[in-house]
Amino acid sequence: MIRTLKLCLLFTAALAAPATAMVGGAREDAALGRAVVTIVGSRGNFCSGTLIAPDLVLSAAHCVGPGADYKIVHYDAQRQPQLRDVRRVAAHPQFDMQAILAHRASADVALLQLASPLPGKTPLPLGAPEGTLAAGQSFTVAGIGVALRGDGKSGGTVRSAALTATGRPGRLQIRLVDPATNNAREGQGACTGDSGGPALQAQDGRAVVIGVVSWSTGAGNAAGCGGLTGITPLTLYRDWIEQTAQAWGSALAR
Repeated sequence: MIRTLKLCLLFTAALAAPATAMVGGAREDAALGRAVVTIVGSRGNFCSGTLIAPDLVLSAAHCVGPGADYKIVHYDAQRQPQLRDVRRVAAHPQFDMQAILAHRASADVALLQLASPLPGKTPLPLGAPEGTLAAGQSFTVAGIGVALRGDGKSGGTVRSAALTATGRPGRLQIRLVDPATNNAREGQGACTGDSGGPALQAQDGRAVVIGVVSWSTGAGNAAGCGGLTGITPLTLYRDWIEQTAQAWGSALAR
C-alpha cells in the first residue's frame, strides 16, 4: 500500500512538471490513445509506451532502469487514473545509457509485461521502417503528458505529431523535425514524458510501430523540446522483441 501510494504521488508530480510532453500544439489523438499508455516508476520517472500485445508494452530502455518498480496508469470511464501491475520488465542487453544521453544511437528498447490486459485498449502491429530511409520521409510520433510547459492540467491526453526525417536517417537512428519550423524555431516534437512513445509509419493502409522516442532537443539543437525528436528504429531489435514476447507467452498484434 505504501509503495502504491508513493507511485500515485510520483505520477501526480510528473504531470505538474514543466516540459514533459509533446509540444508545439500537437493534436489530441483518440485513435492512438487506445494503444499508448503511461508508465510511472518508483524513482519518479514518467514515460510513454505502446501496447503491441494485450499484455505487452513497448517502451524505451532508458525509461525502465534497474532498482525501481513500474506501474501502468490506466484511466477509467471517469478519467480517474488507476495503477496497474507490471509482471516483468526487460531492456535490450545492448542498451547504453550514456549513448542516449549524448543523443547517439543505442538499443533503446524495452518491454513490460502486464499482470493482466487493460480494458478498452487495442494493441498496434509491430514493424520496421520500409524501404531506403531518406530525409523528407513522414512519420508520426505520439506520447502522453503535459502539452504546455509548466501547465500540469494539460497532461493525461495522448497527442501525436506528423514529423519528417532530417539528416541521414538509418537503421540505428532517425532524427525527426517539424517541417513547418525545420528546427529553426520551436515546433511540434517530443519531450521528456514522450520517451518510449511510438514512432509510426503508414504501411499497407495502417499505422505500424517502427520505432520508439528516445530523446529531443530544443530549436537549433539547444536543450529543451520542439527541435529534433530522436527515434530508435526497430530494424535491428525486432527479433529480440519477438523472441522475448514468445518466451513470455505474449501474442503480438498482427
